[in-house]
Amino acid sequence: MDTRFPFVDWFRNSSPYINAHRGRTFVILIEGEAMARGRGEQLIQDLALLHTLGVRLVVVFGIRPQVQQALEAAGVSPGQHQGRWVADGEVMACIERVAAQQRLWLEARFSLGLPNTPMHGVELTAVSGNLVMAKPLGVREGVDFDRSGEVRRVRATAIEGLLEKGSLVVLPPLGFSSTGEVFDLDASDVAQHAAMALSADKLILLGEASGLFDASGQLQRQLTPDEALPLLDQAPAGSELARHLGAACRAARHGVARTHLLSWHDHDALLGELFTRDGVGTMITRHRYEQLRPAELRDIGGLLELLEPLERRGMLVPRSRERLEHEIDDYVVIERDGMIIGCAALHRFDDAAMGELACVAVHDDYRGGARGELLLAEIERRARRLGLVALFALTTHTTHWFFEHGFRLADLQALPPLRRDTYNHARKSKVLVKALG
Repeated sequence: MDTRFPFVDWFRNSSPYINAHRGRTFVILIEGEAMARGRGEQLIQDLALLHTLGVRLVVVFGIRPQVQQALEAAGVSPGQHQGRWVADGEVMACIERVAAQQRLWLEARFSLGLPNTPMHGVELTAVSGNLVMAKPLGVREGVDFDRSGEVRRVRATAIEGLLEKGSLVVLPPLGFSSTGEVFDLDASDVAQHAAMALSADKLILLGEASGLFDASGQLQRQLTPDEALPLLDQAPAGSELARHLGAACRAARHGVARTHLLSWHDHDALLGELFTRDGVGTMITRHRYEQLRPAELRDIGGLLELLEPLERRGMLVPRSRERLEHEIDDYVVIERDGMIIGCAALHRFDDAAMGELACVAVHDDYRGGARGELLLAEIERRARRLGLVALFALTTHTTHWFFEHGFRLADLQALPPLRRDTYNHARKSKVLVKALG
């Protein structure tokens, strides 16, 4: 194979995601640290690419480090409580000035179109305004937060109108009240409420961390809000992790299809998360991104695609579309983001109270993740519910895998009579049996 242009294969593999993302609404939070550390230019180029691919973008930006620097330069030391600044008049004047400067910088960068730059030929209209309404935090635990506030509502209809016209909407971490005041808001809170109000397809939070990790340091690719709750409880109050994880979980529980935690340190994180099957960070979703479920007729095409390489290598007996359709209720599948990556079948032989574990297959790219064990466990649960006392399997290639999971060698006489009569002697498959306790 010609590998002079490896990006071509990546581009081909990303095409399903290009189609899937077109016309979708993404709310993307970029924390102020990313801009302060010089990552703004690259991220804006990636956002421009998403825009040209038809993604409807709402960009929320943070300003915490820039405000901190400005306060230090002015000799102002703001009070803090519960992880938030107490925004009195002096502090708020600094916040407003920095937010305006950052917004203008972003709009200028979205307008960049010089030849020999990634933005050449891209016309982006970036729009901001009084799109987020706020209310004061008030007095909490005896502390008056003054003009530190929280989101009251997002003007979703106005934002939708701007997105429909092809604009990119920019939201600063500021909110406006019905009394004409401006309030300091947490950027992740703005992003969360915007995603919920718009019923966004994705909420993407770009922060320091590359995602969520378990106790052994393993990146957690996918979690439900309930699974992420222990990590949220452990996060220091007011920390970026607490703010991002809290926003992601609340958004997922309130209708945002998928929320993503990514690191702005990784130059490939945004595009890698959106245009590859496995992504690079942590996704939080109410519905499992990868799920084990009963097979349906709509899965036939995916099953044929999964099984064909194994049939070609002689590891599985070929199965026609008609046979799969007839036996579809016997199958369970593992689906990952719309792709069938694993399957197994249980064929019943009630006269012998036995079941055949058949067609166990896992896609080459997803082996080594205990998916075979997951399929076997589900088949065993099915068999027990049906009152079967044993499973048997016929194999030519994977005898040791069955040994490792409690099967033992047997002879043909151990098979139910009907299956014994249809045994293919030319294949010389090993017979393996496992009692179900």
